[in-house]
Amino acid sequence: MKVIVFGGAGFLGSHICDKLSDSGHEVIIYDIKKSVWLRSDQEMIVGDILNIEEIEDAVKGCDVVYNFAGLADIDDAKDKPLQTVQLNILGNVNIMEACRKEGVKRYIFASSVYVYSDSGSFYRASKKACEDYVELYNKRYGLEYTILRYGTLYGPRSDERNAIFRFVKSALREKKIEYTGDIAAKREYIHVFDAAQASVEVLDSKFSNQNITLTGSQTYYVKELLEMINEVLGNEIEIIHNENKSKTAHYKLTPYNFTPKCGKKFIPSLQVDIGQGLLNVVEEIYHSENL
Repeated sequence: MKVIVFGGAGFLGSHICDKLSDSGHEVIIYDIKKSVWLRSDQEMIVGDILNIEEIEDAVKGCDVVYNFAGLADIDDAKDKPLQTVQLNILGNVNIMEACRKEGVKRYIFASSVYVYSDSGSFYRASKKACEDYVELYNKRYGLEYTILRYGTLYGPRSDERNAIFRFVKSALREKKIEYTGDIAAKREYIHVFDAAQASVEVLDSKFSNQNITLTGSQTYYVKELLEMINEVLGNEIEIIHNENKSKTAHYKLTPYNFTPKCGKKFIPSLQVDIGQGLLNVVEEIYHSENL
């Protein structure tokens, strides 16, 4: 199939593009900047999701559209309500409108487990609004969809916006990890390889018009994760914990205290163990930083 991935130059999007190409699909990447991971068997379009004409041209002839574009950092979004609406909601509707006009067979939208929560600030609100638009486009225009609600991702190609990346980088460079917040916070970590593989498997017809939760099965407290990183690096890392008294946009133990349309949890049959996943991150940062 011919597939276009909006936001395909990013952390998760680039891995999904690779998995799609490996599965034999014709892949187009659409992003505000050229992908540094662009393959010879992939096409690149540099464009803006707020430009409806560019989007319509890019979507022509595509069977499936993935949308991973927009403002993805919760802490960034909580101070940028207008930009969050423009990029996450308006950008999403622009892409769906192009899908409707061009007769796209399936629209796959990247949402978040934060839609289950009252945490997440403007980011959560934008994702919930987008889910409503996706479902309404299906009811009004018959646009087939799959909504993917991602949990806490980690792995290669991440950056300073990713907590595990920051922890490992600080541990390697400074021999310490300084964490501000609740060390008893709990997360279901999912390796980006697993999330990408599952994101391709949902092309199966059984996932049509479904809301799917992708959080993996590896659940740890932040304290346990920091201790694990320390062990991986030979127990030579100083862990400094600072209490954060200010209100945070993140949930503590679970996002499940708000009730949108219930989603089915999808766990890939083969998963990257978190210990091995941490080693992947350590290796990538070690070589990229020339440590």
